[in-house]
Amino acid sequence: MRVSVEVVGEGEEDVEVGDDETYADVVRAVGYSPHEVSVIVDGRPVPEDQSIEASQIRVLRLIKGGGA
Repeated sequence: MRVSVEVVGEGEEDVEVGDDETYADVVRAVGYSPHEVSVIVDGRPVPEDQSIEASQIRVLRLIKGGGA
């Protein structure tokens, strides 16, 4: 299955995924760690370990503030 992945603010790319892959696998395929992003499907966050059920997803990078 082909999934269209939009990394918010950075662009969009298509990723080919297998039947048993998860959203975390897609995140890694576009160069991010599942720990630094949220995956959004139909406007709602989805668990990274959930099997892929959508053909379009958005990846929102989480920004962490630094110290002094």
